[in-house]
Amino acid sequence: MHFRDRSEAGRLLAARLGHLAGAEPVVLALPRGGVPVAAEIAAELKAPLDVIVVRKVGVPYRPELAAGAVGEDGVTVRNMPVLHEAGLSWEDLHDTVERERAEVRRRAEALRVDRPAADLADRTVIIVDDGVATGSTVVAAIRVVRRLGARHTVLAIPVAPADVAEKLTGLADEVVCLHAPVPFQAVGQWFRNFRQLTDEEVRAFLRSHDAHA
Repeated sequence: MHFRDRSEAGRLLAARLGHLAGAEPVVLALPRGGVPVAAEIAAELKAPLDVIVVRKVGVPYRPELAAGAVGEDGVTVRNMPVLHEAGLSWEDLHDTVERERAEVRRRAEALRVDRPAADLADRTVIIVDDGVATGSTVVAAIRVVRRLGARHTVLAIPVAPADVAEKLTGLADEVVCLHAPVPFQAVGQWFRNFRQLTDEEVRAFLRSHDAHA
């Protein structure tokens, strides 16, 4: 299964998410690649569209291993099993945490400009990306969204490795994954057009959705 582009993937996902229309969901995109996917879902469900900015906090000598994550509004998620395994406390990662917090603030301001963040308290929240490779970023997003008060979390992705898709099923309340191939090399291999987006394009998607809401 290959997708022409992110917008097509979004339309296919939207067709699988129609049951959520009555739940008045909020659609959150992981920038930048998740935004065109999420825009199609939000348009179909007539739902608010926003970005979710999270940063993984990696173990210093194994940065790909997430010891936790930080999100907006000072949200912190600690991955205690990883911290114990690495022999670290959260305080040991203070400099890294502060650096990632600053990056969260910078990215959120750059993408939203003066747009307020969506209120997630007691809402059904659909988290969208253009695909998943290892899953660490979407895991962080799910945990941050729950800390921000979401009542029901849904992860919607076009493609992920089969083993990762299975793992994610136990983390969100619902997972919709269109394609879980084996073998899996990279998200981009499943899209004919997988060009990178700019921040200005992300802002344009958000503005366009607001104008048609």
